[in-house]
Amino acid sequence: MEKLHNYILGEWITGDGDGQLLTNAYNSQPIATASTQGLDFKALTHYARTVGSPALRKLTFHERGLMLKALASHLRNHLDKFYQISYQTGATKADSWIDIEGGIGNLFANASLRRKFPNEPFCLDGENHVLGKQGSFAAQHLLLPKEGVAIHINAFNFPVWGMLEKIAVNLLAGVPAIVKPATVTSYLTHAVVQEIHNSGLLPKGALQLICGSAGSLLNHVTSQDVVTFTGSASTGLLLKSSKNILEENVPFNMEADSLNAMVLGPDVEPTMPEWDLFIKEVRKEITVKAGQKCTAVRRIFVPENKLEDVEIALGKALAQTTIGIPTNDKVRMGSLAGFAQKNEVTEQVQKLLAASAIIYGSLDSVQLLEGDSSKGAFVSPLLLRNTNPFQFQAVHEVEAFGPVATIMPYQHLTDAIELVKKGKGSLCTSIVTNNTQVAKDFVMGVGTYHGRILVLNQACAKENTGHGSPLPLLVHGGPGRAGGGEEMGGVRGVKHYMQRVAVQGSPTMLTGITNQYIPGADYLEFDIHPFRKYFDDLQIGERLTTAKRTITEADIVNFANLSWDHFYAHTDHTSLEGTLFEKPVAHGYFIISAAAGLFVDAKKGPVLLNYGLDELRFTKPVYAGTTIGVHLTVKEKIPQELRDENDVPKGIVKWLVEVYDDTQETIAVATILTMVKKKS
Repeated sequence: MEKLHNYILGEWITGDGDGQLLTNAYNSQPIATASTQGLDFKALTHYARTVGSPALRKLTFHERGLMLKALASHLRNHLDKFYQISYQTGATKADSWIDIEGGIGNLFANASLRRKFPNEPFCLDGENHVLGKQGSFAAQHLLLPKEGVAIHINAFNFPVWGMLEKIAVNLLAGVPAIVKPATVTSYLTHAVVQEIHNSGLLPKGALQLICGSAGSLLNHVTSQDVVTFTGSASTGLLLKSSKNILEENVPFNMEADSLNAMVLGPDVEPTMPEWDLFIKEVRKEITVKAGQKCTAVRRIFVPENKLEDVEIALGKALAQTTIGIPTNDKVRMGSLAGFAQKNEVTEQVQKLLAASAIIYGSLDSVQLLEGDSSKGAFVSPLLLRNTNPFQFQAVHEVEAFGPVATIMPYQHLTDAIELVKKGKGSLCTSIVTNNTQVAKDFVMGVGTYHGRILVLNQACAKENTGHGSPLPLLVHGGPGRAGGGEEMGGVRGVKHYMQRVAVQGSPTMLTGITNQYIPGADYLEFDIHPFRKYFDDLQIGERLTTAKRTITEADIVNFANLSWDHFYAHTDHTSLEGTLFEKPVAHGYFIISAAAGLFVDAKKGPVLLNYGLDELRFTKPVYAGTTIGVHLTVKEKIPQELRDENDVPKGIVKWLVEVYDDTQETIAVATILTMVKKKS
């Protein structure tokens, strides 16, 4: 029988001993064994820090992002292989799509985030701060990749997505990873890591995999490391409380299973589209992945006078769910991941039945389209009813991690809000409503107890991604019982793997450190007009001081007529009493246009186009008779990728534009972006 290898120290190594037997979830046939016995866990962390970390930290955000993009493209070429293995976990084609292609999509999404960062190994965090009256002392927050390793301890339900959604973020940040998937489905994670290794796209030490027990791994973490955990709250608490994590103050991000809820708004009637949306979404959340999702709906709250109608509709919807071997195209719900999970679900349901009743399904039998319930971990979808949700706490505390949900009544929206919060913190909750005030009251009422809220109605039905779908650009996590952590979240997630440091010094020194111009720093006057220079030749801190122009009353009147902006402050002398202005003031957009007229070079050259305008501020009124000039300084350079063989090599240049008057006071400041051609 195959023994899964661990990918560690740049090699595929098997653990000692017989290991844990891994079996097919729907027929109990042996697949492989897994063991980490005998591994030197201290050596794993050392290898990641001394080999993987330096290699990744040398790369810029753009290089790391392109690496993720290439890796995602490579993995897409092996989808069929992954799907065939995924069926053995009990997942249907649709379930596997979420896990496999959802995980690969996460790589693509995080690869795109490279555009949000500079082409540097580090990034700036927020604005710079002037700390001295003369402007000679300033500060800037930086974010640097931590010099440790990200240790991911993942759950069994998403062996691909669970790994890829986490490593995408730490790799983009410049931090290597050690992945420990749940052993029961680790053979699928193993197959994906094999292809990652075959791609040759990651630097040595960037990714290691252990299939089996985590052993003493957490005994070797340091303050530069980050630990993430997905699984039960009790196991997470045990790991989070380990002596070494506490002593070293190791960041610990926990995403725990929670009692997520879905609420039918009090405004929704059976004749409304939202009614059908609610029934469809609840059925999907109960049956997708056989309910083995950390985001699955466990508690269903409906208005008391609609309880019976909802129960009937849900029963009909669940009855349409065909159950059996996931390789059968007609099957819509496969098995649980194994008999251990089936036994756990049964035990938890028994606890719930102390105060609830089963109104759909059976604990003792399941009707299969294909398969053998004695050999596969098949269960029936179960819908329970609890008529006293305020009285019985178990329904808000006990989770059956399978196709199980409990329906409960509420009288008023305030009751629903209180009942939802009894879950003591969840990853997500949803409300189906077509009433804006109901939606607002619900979000304001339960928002602090959740990481994500879906407000579902007909308007967003076609494009909504569903209650149970975490997205790469949104945070995935929740307070309290849900673990108190955050994953993904776009740029926010990347920053979890970086160290924020405040750097103080002169503006010139900070400019040299950050490679971005800090106002007040020394500058170089251009020897030729900056629009005559290619992207390659422009230097951070080069400045053009323009000729000057005097603003006239005719300028203000003409711009008003040209733009149709006849706002009284620009055109009406008689309406200025009680305002900030002494007399008609020049339009701010005219001032920035006039500034462009001063710094633009008209001839064709390397500058291809104006790409945008950021952070525009008007700081002082400009009246007729004021003379203005402009300082145009190279602030930052961002190279662009070639889209195809016909694309022009180019980059984006950010220019600091400072418009000043004849008293040398700044009257407007902005960042202008231009697209500039490269030499080659």
